[in-house]
Amino acid sequence: MSERSEKPLFDTVLFDTVLVANRGEIACRVIRTLRAQGIRSVAIYSEADAGARHVREADEAVCIGPAAASESYLSIEAVLAACRGTGAQAVHPGYGFLSENLEFAKALETAGITFIGPNIEALNVMGDKIRSKNHVSAAGVPVVPGISKPGLTDADLIAAAEDIGYPLLIKPSAGGGGKGMHSVFVAGELPATLATARRVAAASFGDDTLFLERLVANPRHIEVQILGDNFGNVVHLGERECSLQRRHQKVIEEAPSPCSQV
Repeated sequence: MSERSEKPLFDTVLFDTVLVANRGEIACRVIRTLRAQGIRSVAIYSEADAGARHVREADEAVCIGPAAASESYLSIEAVLAACRGTGAQAVHPGYGFLSENLEFAKALETAGITFIGPNIEALNVMGDKIRSKNHVSAAGVPVVPGISKPGLTDADLIAAAEDIGYPLLIKPSAGGGGKGMHSVFVAGELPATLATARRVAAASFGDDTLFLERLVANPRHIEVQILGDNFGNVVHLGERECSLQRRHQKVIEEAPSPCSQV
């Protein structure tokens, strides 16, 4: 296990032990920051990741299940058990997996464990893409045409496709990272692609809910990072260009965006 920092990076340390509910580079970065703050880190891992770097770098590591993410990294009960077993007072979820899972945040709150991320109200609105899209649409924000309702079956989506217009983009309502997103250019491709998208979404996020949007060809993907706290303080950290992607996953993020310099 790694050595801990002798002097915290900040004067105020809120927690003694934080569990990092992720893996790989994401978890390693969080673990390094915890070490710099003098906070003990706990890694979780599946049986397949026993030799992973984040496992070696953490102060303690707990195996939470077999290789399948649905039985390990996506298992709320397994993560909670690891928290209880290690005395973790807080959980940093990284991104992906349970980071936008409302039920996970609620379970942590019930257990008296801090979720280092959005509060439950924000997760309820923004953690589910269908809910968040409808929320901002109701506030008058322009959105891409499509169909976004809870519980849509394949038949519902196929029936709506012609009115939306091809090409289409299939999107999972849960999770992120581009997983389960598929472009469809002709009607004949839609049924099989929906089945694939549902399978990937279920395996990645434990939720196979899908919705459709009209595909925007050759878009510029610009994000504005917003940071807020529990005291009403909100700042933005400028914009970043995320247009260079592979399989709907970002390859390079550039800040500021080259577009802002034109």
